[in-house]
Amino acid sequence: MQNAEQYSAVRKMAEVAVFSALLCVISPFAIPIGPVSITLATFGVYLSGAVLGCKKGGAAVAVYLMLGFIGLPVFSGFMGGVQRLIGPTGGYLVGYIPCAMITGFFSRKFKRLWASAAGMALGTVVLYALGTAWFCLMSGTSLLPALSACVFPFLPGDAAKIACAALLGDRLRKLAERV
Repeated sequence: MQNAEQYSAVRKMAEVAVFSALLCVISPFAIPIGPVSITLATFGVYLSGAVLGCKKGGAAVAVYLMLGFIGLPVFSGFMGGVQRLIGPTGGYLVGYIPCAMITGFFSRKFKRLWASAAGMALGTVVLYALGTAWFCLMSGTSLLPALSACVFPFLPGDAAKIACAALLGDRLRKLAERV
């Protein structure tokens, strides 16, 4: 019994580590278009939640954020450090955690492609809400200009990321459940 519990604990840690590493690898590459850059970070966040579920997906994102917090260059533009999390765009980074958790909840609760996509969409709404509120507070920008700079340009790309991540995440989740 103890070996099974140890195996389970090691497997959970390994899954979280793999998805944290995925985020660390894909997130720094950025196309700067304003205060927020286009990255694949949200794609990694969606996959983390869809494959790992609520708790482990959120944990994978939290580990990624902690690595960036201590200064590793894992955030967009190969940046890291506490200033990225407390700066004007830090709310978007912190919003990755509930986004992954919401995605994971829907993905595991309903185990359907539509549920993963719906969870990703709802998680993105929460991500945008947290990020935009923080951006407005830290930059002194009013809501509409903040949405115009930090949300509206990203909607088409995030819709494409959700479609791809839902398809891939659904398949990877099913594969992970069989292993």
